This record gives sequence, C-alpha cells and structure tokens, in this order.
Amino acid sequence: MPHILITNDDGVESPGLLALAQAFHELGDVTVFAPNRNWSAAGHSKTMHKPLRVWTVTLADGSEATTTDGAPSDCVALAGLGLVEHPVDLVVSGINTHPNLGYDVTYSGTVAAAMEAAICGWPGIAVSIDDGETHHWQTAAQAAVVVAQQVLEHGLPAYTLLNVNVPNVPFRDIQGFQATRMGHRFYRDVLVERSDPRGIPYYWIGGDPPSGVAEEGTDLQALEQGYVSVTPLHMDMTQHRYLDTIRSWALG
Repeated sequence: MPHILITNDDGVESPGLLALAQAFHELGDVTVFAPNRNWSAAGHSKTMHKPLRVWTVTLADGSEATTTDGAPSDCVALAGLGLVEHPVDLVVSGINTHPNLGYDVTYSGTVAAAMEAAICGWPGIAVSIDDGETHHWQTAAQAAVVVAQQVLEHGLPAYTLLNVNVPNVPFRDIQGFQATRMGHRFYRDVLVERSDPRGIPYYWIGGDPPSGVAEEGTDLQALEQGYVSVTPLHMDMTQHRYLDTIRSWALG
C-alpha cells in the first residue's frame, strides 16, 4: 500500500483537509501533517529563524494528525527529514478553499507544499476548489483521488508537481478532466491605510478578487467551463529561450 502524506495551507482543522484525508484512505496509508493555522498566500516559506514545535491533534472524525507552527512547506520538509517514520510515496496538499490559477501558484501555500515534495523527490499534487458560498469538498477529494491514481501508476518526472483545480459542483456535474497550462492572472490590489488608537498608520493590501483571461488550453478556461484542470509545473523556472540573448550582452 502506498504511503500518502496529506497537508494544506488552511490549517489542520480545515474541512477540506479532512475530506482529502478521508478520501485517500481508499488508496493507501494516510499520514496527515498540516500547519496549526492558516498560511494562505504564504508562498514557499521555510522556517529558519525560530524553532519549530510539533504535536499531535485529533481531527473532527476522531483520527489523529500531526501539526506544527511552521509553514506548509515545513510540514513536508519535516516529514522528509525523518519526523514521519515510513517512506512517503505521494504528497497531496489541499483542499484549498479558493482556486490557484495562473500566477496564484507563486503565492499559494498549497502549491508550495507540493513544490517541497518535488524538491524532496516525491510526486506532489496541489488541490484547490473554485469559490462559492459552500464548498463541495467531496467533489474535490474524489477528483484528487482520480489524479493520484494515475500519478501512482505512472509517476511524475523529477522536480515536477501537479496543480489541480476543481469546479465547485457535485461530482456528477463535472465535465471531465483537462491537461492545461497556466493562464494569465490579473490582480487588482489596493493599499488601504488606517491608524491605530495611537494615531500610528498601518496598512492592509486589499482589493477585489483577481481575474484572468480564459485562453484556450489554460487552467482558467478549463475551470470556467466546468472541467478539472490538471497543470504540470516544474521547479526549473529558467526562461531558456532568453539565455542566448543574455549571452549576447556585453557583460564583461
């Protein structure tokens, strides 16, 4: 039986994490190791400036999980460094309560955990669900199982992870699965300035939710059309086509 590590960035008490862990028991042995609080938009953080605390908690269904005051990527790194006894065959991160589309992957703690898995030499899958007043957690969990079955059968190339975004509908209403590329995301951030009771200013980064262009073949279009998008990402972010241009510069 494969050993599957489940983590997230919304915290160990997230209902999405619980749905994911429960669904993956049909595939293998499950270990849950997730942060003790929300780390949304934390990116690929690694805790180097303070000690990390690790302890056991009980999830809503009575099962045990391990938690830490570190980031999502810390959870995976700690597992790889020996805090999880048995070798890990697959890391699944999620279910994130918002989609991670396009450039969102650079901010996402959910995706960062799957990136850390790739660095550790494990196949990693990040799973997110589209926005809504309520969330169809079982849909996203079931979609993640479908993708994971293929990963366990076929594997992934080195330093590769999958970013999976799931429509927020009952599973029977999903149109299917599509292999996609990253789309273009547009952010409408604004700076909000306020003052504390002493009159000292402080700031929030606010604004409307991001938008994007649903171009053919992108994760944005697939999700918009009711498909599960499966986007392969690679840790090599080199712009290879520009290397020759830089070599032509008079850099000395």
